[in-house]
Amino acid sequence: MARSALALLVALACAAGAIVLAGLRDDVQVSDVGIVLGSKVMPDGAPSDRLRARLDRAAGLYRQGMFKHVIVSGGTGVEGFSEARVMADYLVERRAVPRAAILVDEHGDTTEATARNSAAIMRVHGFDSAMVITQYFHIARCRYALRHAGIQEVHAAHAVYVEPRDAYSTLRELIALPVYWIRDLRRR
Repeated sequence: MARSALALLVALACAAGAIVLAGLRDDVQVSDVGIVLGSKVMPDGAPSDRLRARLDRAAGLYRQGMFKHVIVSGGTGVEGFSEARVMADYLVERRAVPRAAILVDEHGDTTEATARNSAAIMRVHGFDSAMVITQYFHIARCRYALRHAGIQEVHAAHAVYVEPRDAYSTLRELIALPVYWIRDLRRR
């Protein structure tokens, strides 16, 4: 029994390590569009530190010419603000990305919804490649979801922001990613 428990712990630690390493290993390549996933908006309507880090990373990549358009994707949280609108306003107010280059998805309530909606937006605009920008622990599932939604060329860059909550978020990915795989296998 003890050996089984130890083996399970080692397997989980290895899986968590793989998720973290995959997320920290950026794959920055010129893409048609950057996709920034939403996160918490503060009660005063400002992006949280985590969300600002994602947007700042996207802005830097945009300035470097890594993509010419940005999809900001997020739903409306309990605070009552559209994450996507807050994200677009943040980028425009800082003159980081012009409004004309921002595509807004206000229905990206989940990673899967963001992937589906982003793929649809990309088809409408004739985009083939994307770079996803989110936290390091979320990269693997985002890339999987985007590919599953029909985007074959998916690159990634992680936001430079770490907080204690990341440990919980990484553990959540240990469940969420296999759930995506299993659900997709059942659909086939």
